[in-house]
Amino acid sequence: MALAYGFLSTHPPTQCGLATFNSALAAHLTRGGVFGGIVRVTAEGDDERPQPGVVHTWTPSEPSGWKAAATALEDFDVAIVQHEYGIYPGSDGEDVLPLLRCLTVPSIVVLHTVLARPTPQQKALLEKIGAAADAIVTMTGTAHDRLMAGYRVDAGKVSVIPHGAADHMRVPAQHRSRPHLLTWGLLGPGKGIEWALRALALLRGIDPPPTYTIAGKTHPKVLEQQGEAYRDGLYKLAARLGVSSAVRHDPVYRDQDSLSRLVRSADVVVLPYDSAEQVTSGVLIEAVAAGVPVVATSFPHAVELLTSGPGLLVPQGDPAALASAIRRVLTQPGLADNLTRRTRSLIPTLLWPAVAARYDDLVRSLVAERPAAAVSVLP
Repeated sequence: MALAYGFLSTHPPTQCGLATFNSALAAHLTRGGVFGGIVRVTAEGDDERPQPGVVHTWTPSEPSGWKAAATALEDFDVAIVQHEYGIYPGSDGEDVLPLLRCLTVPSIVVLHTVLARPTPQQKALLEKIGAAADAIVTMTGTAHDRLMAGYRVDAGKVSVIPHGAADHMRVPAQHRSRPHLLTWGLLGPGKGIEWALRALALLRGIDPPPTYTIAGKTHPKVLEQQGEAYRDGLYKLAARLGVSSAVRHDPVYRDQDSLSRLVRSADVVVLPYDSAEQVTSGVLIEAVAAGVPVVATSFPHAVELLTSGPGLLVPQGDPAALASAIRRVLTQPGLADNLTRRTRSLIPTLLWPAVAARYDDLVRSLVAERPAAAVSVLP
């Protein structure tokens, strides 16, 4: 039985983690001619020209825009809704709630954030969203446990499906003449790049000395509010530390092939994040799936995935510990291979085809629970 998939999310050309995730999930669920369509949520300043696969655009300036968005989603057999506070109009993105409540097709809400210390309004809103949805997906066990412990949500609705990653391993490893450290993703305060620069300054004894690539554009919202102040501060810090010649800024938004080549050129992926709330990191999943050792601070997703896995954990805001871990990966015989060997059997379960198959199973279980007349079967 062929089903039609509707998606509600930010979407390219918007440059954010949700847009990238939704684009990949939609592409894999609608392969082979399967019907699908995207209801795209935009922010002020986004390019709102028609995009392939987009059947409706929900703009923030449109009063009660959720009504038209819901009508567009009704043309499909299921609505897969990406959720992050602030993506949708209204306080904390509350306008997604009436949309979910008026849908007659089954809905799956994918939670990209589950806060340990939400405001009372954020907590109440997420509980209401959970009540309105037919199914909820978290991407990590940590997010699942946090949801169960901190929110009133029906446990029977909740599934854990990992984030999904591209098959970077199809690209041969690109070895460089000097050890290559890499951080990538949209840039802004909280990424902790300053700690990685300070760690780099403590690695001068390694021969040959490592280089460090900081890849990714400044996050559009950061750029709108603060300009390039954060990146400019990184340039100044690198100069003060005497490591400017070893640091390469790569401020572009890469396509999949280009990103795969970059990631496969790294000897260590460094994730020095400051956040204690981050229960999902697409960059972390991609690095693990690429078979590259990871050195990360102890944010929740890293603790879950890297403990006894393909990387090393260090305290947040501790450049000496960060440098020590990087030095171990680069110089300790066999450590890098041992780290990546631990998850070779895990990698196939993280790739997008396997992740999309789990969403498809969930969708079919929801549709099977609905009366036959409510399901529009495509030829």
